[in-house]
Amino acid sequence: MIRILFCLSALLALPAAADQAAADKKAEETIAALEQPLYSPFTERYLLDEVKNLRQQIADARVELTEKIVDKEIEVASKAMTYSTDTVTYFFYLIAGASTLLVLIGWNSLREVKERVGNFANDEIRRITASYEKRLDKLEAELHHKSRHIAQAQEEIELTNEIHSLWLKASQENTAQSKIAIYDQILQLRPDDVEALTYKADAALLLGQAQWASSLANRALDIDPENSHALYQRACAFAESDSTEEALRDLQHAIDKSDSLRLQAGKDPSFDSLHDNPRFLDMVVLPADGEDEATAIS
Repeated sequence: MIRILFCLSALLALPAAADQAAADKKAEETIAALEQPLYSPFTERYLLDEVKNLRQQIADARVELTEKIVDKEIEVASKAMTYSTDTVTYFFYLIAGASTLLVLIGWNSLREVKERVGNFANDEIRRITASYEKRLDKLEAELHHKSRHIAQAQEEIELTNEIHSLWLKASQENTAQSKIAIYDQILQLRPDDVEALTYKADAALLLGQAQWASSLANRALDIDPENSHALYQRACAFAESDSTEEALRDLQHAIDKSDSLRLQAGKDPSFDSLHDNPRFLDMVVLPADGEDEATAIS
């Protein structure tokens, strides 16, 4: 501050010093041009008064400048203090408003905010976990179901392959007894096999067991009432048992379901007793004499 005042005083003194130097030079020139001295007590008094007034003006100017500088500094300091005070006040207002807002919505502290966020996250995680567990349980149940289905299908395939091999073995046997033994094995694996029952009834007819063949055909018809082969085998059993009406009835039903049985019934020895029956002759197609002899030779 003292340095600033000294600089300002020097700046103010520069014009005054220049004027004083010019005045002094002019006075010296005037004095040099004088022919006689002008010194008098009045002149000395005048000069002393002028110097005093000049010093008083310089002092007043210095005081005035100092006052102005001090006023400016006070004004700047006051503005800075006001700005700082307003900033701190607004900051505290902001904190108070935020705190009030948190209190109004029920969050009394940052710890409670953290706890609520944590609880919400945990609830959401539990919900998602439960959803995925439910999906996984459903997927696991479907996999178990498909696994059981695959296992059943595999067992059915193995059973079918085994039965197929038994059918091939039965086709290679030449005696009715051997065929019946193989058909029994098939029925042990698959008790409701209608085809095995009908072929077993056919083998029983070859052994002359008409009643047994009729019982086997009845079992097959209980499983499949529309099976033409079972009806045909029962008709054969009735024909060999001399039950003509029952034989003609079953044969008619079998031919209605499978027309190819007309030719087979005309060649089947089980119906030899019906060759004189008009109804039987209307149903079947008898083979020619040459064909009959060829069949007999074979």
